[in-house]
Amino acid sequence: MPLAAVILAAGKGTRMKSDLPKVLHDICGAPMISHVLAAAREAGSEKTIVVVGFGGDQVAQAIDGRGEIVFQHDQLGTAHALHQAATALGGFDGDILVLCGDTPLVSADILNKMTAAHRESGARATVLTAWLDNPFGYGRIIRDKDGMLLKIVEQKDASPEELQVKEVNTGIYCFAAEGLFQSLALIKPDNAQGEYYLPDLMGLYKGQGKRVGAVPGAHPAEIMGVNDRSQLAQAREAMGQRINSEFMLAGVTMVDPSSVYIDIGVKIGRDTVIYPGTVIQGGTVIGEGCVIGPFSQIVSARMGDKVTVRQSVIEDSEIGSGSTIGPYSYIRPGCVLDGQVKVGDFVELKKVKIGRGSKVPHLSYVGDAVIGEKVNVGAGTITCNYDGEKKWPTVVEDNAFIGSNTNLVAPVRVGRGAVTGAGSTITKDVPEDSLGVARGVQKNIPNWSRRKKSLENEK
Repeated sequence: MPLAAVILAAGKGTRMKSDLPKVLHDICGAPMISHVLAAAREAGSEKTIVVVGFGGDQVAQAIDGRGEIVFQHDQLGTAHALHQAATALGGFDGDILVLCGDTPLVSADILNKMTAAHRESGARATVLTAWLDNPFGYGRIIRDKDGMLLKIVEQKDASPEELQVKEVNTGIYCFAAEGLFQSLALIKPDNAQGEYYLPDLMGLYKGQGKRVGAVPGAHPAEIMGVNDRSQLAQAREAMGQRINSEFMLAGVTMVDPSSVYIDIGVKIGRDTVIYPGTVIQGGTVIGEGCVIGPFSQIVSARMGDKVTVRQSVIEDSEIGSGSTIGPYSYIRPGCVLDGQVKVGDFVELKKVKIGRGSKVPHLSYVGDAVIGEKVNVGAGTITCNYDGEKKWPTVVEDNAFIGSNTNLVAPVRVGRGAVTGAGSTITKDVPEDSLGVARGVQKNIPNWSRRKKSLENEK
């Protein structure tokens, strides 16, 4: 039987105190609604509708075609929100999952469990439930003496006895599409909020003699709604623990998982070791047997095997196998490092290609350059690549040796096997196997210090 999903994401989220729609706040590298969309897709949804309101155009842009957008212009409750999908799902014959856009931890596994129970029971409507030690704020699941669902009561409408119930409505449902939207039109806003409540549909169906169900088993973390910045942090922590656990089960070592932050979508090979204080973001891919950290940030990088990165930042660059980075290196976007490259302490690279076996050991800036194989770049070297209007390239060919404190004024080329003298400012090409020296001739003035002191004493 076909399955569709409707994700309710129209709320402004006033407690977030943000100009950004609540469902677009980041959870481990993706807007929280992206996690819900992924869960729906993995659960088998063939058609997904996203009901938006505040910031709807922003939400639509973030979804980027992963769901059809419909608007709820007036915030009149969850039943009213679902009803906005009536046209988009016109003619659909199957089951419809209803999810909340602000529950990023919901899993495809629990959705599959609920959908299977819904279909096996022949229910017209099924709600997913959870047991909470502190159920405050949630609608309560009220069952009859036989354990069957009797009704769902919202917190503000519950009696003192009903408030003692700890089984709660997660806000996640599965409905048969047949007759759903006609039935939604029958719901009345007879409650403390004056809204059209989706849980009231369960009572309506029961009154019509139709089967309804309540499937327990959702983990409290899976139904965690995000309404403020504190809950956002809690959701990030829970998602991070899930991500880290999956990596460790796959053969990645984390010395202190609680201090490692990895985005969804990152890939890490087995036998890689991640040290504390490390942040790995974007679509980063790390090979096998690497050592990352401590205190490193890797953003959208691609790394081969046996790469070492210590106390460094790497952004949108490629690092070949066997390379070592850091400590305290900054590799900016657009760099490509072949295998066995060394980038040492306090080195900044930007749009650089470095050949196999080359070294930039310390205290250098290299930008807009191509460095060949087995090149040594001495301490304090900089490429002077910007003339105030345009960036210019520097080329250093294989086996060249760049002396310490060399300024390479681009555009300039240092030939294969050439050497630059320490302290030189190179403004012209250095031919292959040549020595390039460009510095003033040293002049020593005898007794200069003694005469200077004598003059000072006479004043």
